[in-house]
Amino acid sequence: MATQSTRRVAVDLLRLARRPPVNTPTISSPPSVCQSSKVHARALHGSVIRKAPTRPNLPQPGNGKSNGNGHRTRTARAAPLGLIVGGSIVASVLAFSQQAFQDDDHHDDDDTPQIQTTTTPPPPTAATDNDDRDPSLPRFRLADIRQHGPNSDHPWVTLDDKVYDITDWLPAHPGGDVILRAAGGSIEPYWNIFTIHKSPHVLEILSQYLIGYISTADLVNGKPPAEAIADPFDHDPVRDPRMITHTAKPRNAEPPNAELDRSFLTPNDLFYIRHHMWVPPVDPADYALTVELPDGATRHYTLSDLTSGRFPTHRVTAALQCSGNRRNDMTRHAGTTNGLQWGVGAISNAEWEGIRLADVLADAGLPQTTSEPLHVQFTGLEAYGASIPLAKAVDPRGDVLLAFKMNGSPLPPDHGFPLRAVVPGHVAARSVKWLSKIVVSDEESTSQWQRRDYKSFGPNEGKNPDWDRAPAIQEMPVTSAITGVWVGECARKHIREGGCSEKSMDKGEGKGVVDIGAVKKEVGYSAREHVPDRSRITEPVAMHGYAYSGGGRAIARVDVSLDGGKTWDQAELVNDCDGDSDGDKSHCFGNKRWAWTRWRYTGQLPVLSLADDNDNKSEGTGKKRACTTLVVKATDDAYNTQPETHSSIYNVRGNLATAWHRVRVCPSCTGTGGDAGGLKKGDAGLKKSEAAGVKWSTGETYGCGFGKE
Repeated sequence: MATQSTRRVAVDLLRLARRPPVNTPTISSPPSVCQSSKVHARALHGSVIRKAPTRPNLPQPGNGKSNGNGHRTRTARAAPLGLIVGGSIVASVLAFSQQAFQDDDHHDDDDTPQIQTTTTPPPPTAATDNDDRDPSLPRFRLADIRQHGPNSDHPWVTLDDKVYDITDWLPAHPGGDVILRAAGGSIEPYWNIFTIHKSPHVLEILSQYLIGYISTADLVNGKPPAEAIADPFDHDPVRDPRMITHTAKPRNAEPPNAELDRSFLTPNDLFYIRHHMWVPPVDPADYALTVELPDGATRHYTLSDLTSGRFPTHRVTAALQCSGNRRNDMTRHAGTTNGLQWGVGAISNAEWEGIRLADVLADAGLPQTTSEPLHVQFTGLEAYGASIPLAKAVDPRGDVLLAFKMNGSPLPPDHGFPLRAVVPGHVAARSVKWLSKIVVSDEESTSQWQRRDYKSFGPNEGKNPDWDRAPAIQEMPVTSAITGVWVGECARKHIREGGCSEKSMDKGEGKGVVDIGAVKKEVGYSAREHVPDRSRITEPVAMHGYAYSGGGRAIARVDVSLDGGKTWDQAELVNDCDGDSDGDKSHCFGNKRWAWTRWRYTGQLPVLSLADDNDNKSEGTGKKRACTTLVVKATDDAYNTQPETHSSIYNVRGNLATAWHRVRVCPSCTGTGGDAGGLKKGDAGLKKSEAAGVKWSTGETYGCGFGKE
């Protein structure tokens, strides 16, 4: 188990954690989609080009201001914390801000504070004959480096055989005192644990702080003696193997599409996981919640105080959604974004049980009325912090809970055991897990997660937006997504010989959803089927998904298009909140509509002609292919609706990616005979026994064997 000192340092390092890298996992075909209608991987995930930020006018080693002892003193500029693509602990731990040394027009040299040296650094060691490293940079002994620890005016860190001075960063960014605890030693042990931060662009940024090398006298085989720290992730819980993992340490994962909205309430082990750090171990007997009021008065509550009946309990059915849900859509359609490349699964729905935050604040002595625009700050045991307006916290219809149960069971470790905040209708970043402290203050939380990470900007603001100008995200806008598609052979009631094999959806074999009648019975489709007037019926299609709007706004309508938005029809909204749904009785609790809405749709795809644009050419063949794009968009009861494109709402953080959700489907030739008229060029690798005719796919296409208009 990690020692207290190790955990403290790691907590402090991770408190400033930025966005994890955007290595894109492969999302396999969801069980609710047949093999010939699998969701195209590019429809959910795509590669992201990452570029390391640069800092113009950065003093080169040896050319900076000198303190007379061979050590450079740099100028600290109070620049806003910049973004780094993919994010990293190093990005935030060492504040490798792409903006820290930029924007001379905003920070004149005359106004920038100078770092004053109050201690004399040890003299560097000269290079030796067997040292082939850059001779222009000094060498330092490990004992000398340790003098540049938490109490030094010039904190240093090391990586491999290199020495870095992080002095410039400390006065320019909040939280600098936290990093001081890690100074004087190597950052490498932490990188070995937090592996998500090993990336070329981080090394490039770190290199800008290089001041010298570790002396060869302290190196063994070219490296200093290894340091070891306990892995704080060792005690993380075991996760469901069906979850699609974006990062392992810390764990960030979403359920596969087929499981995402299979039921109204997301099972606890399939609820999406968003962590910035490890899961803190908690002994319920030792747990205590601290509540601090604006006048400084504090109250402490044990877990028994909060759960044994002292406060009335309430239930609220609410969806929690990450601000980065569908970020990969924005990346693919609008441009590079920073952060986890979530598909459509960074949202889940649950029934929460706990006590009202307003009741606890009143018990702690908070006056019932106040004219001041106060905020309620939450802090977790792992040091994560966020806040909401006090008006939301005490709103009798706001349903803000201190929750200790989830779907009728104690909170799982991944979701905040033993106590978490649940702020319905707001971005999930405000529903702080493993809650340890609540502060009523005249300002928002000072954490970077409140002041930096969870904000959105205009499409023109680029990679260095004005962080202070943008408000923190609170209520969420309306969104929707397609989570399952069945097309063609897999949606026909009668199966041609040699086509898709017949299996039932309830076995979890999405590849075998072949009976449209069974599909209707299983997921509650209506018998109504839409056929665009201008089109001739060729292939049946079945779809389902979710829609959600923040602020307690209900979904009024879900619009579906089978031809990329040229014609529209309305989906059926599943009535989960008023009784019988999917064979059981699900009910919504709370004063407003905090839960998501599931939707279902069946229709007929029109005959597709060969595409007219070059973008639809089959890869590698130069031929044009026939495809169509399925589209969904939602409108809430305030008549807010989703924007058409991600380019119109693009922001470098990739937050609030709520544009129309699109899934492209295409027919492919699968064998001889049937409607396809035989194999076409480029299909030689297909066996005759596989199928006969045309099957539909949201994956690769071959552009053959279908009728033309």
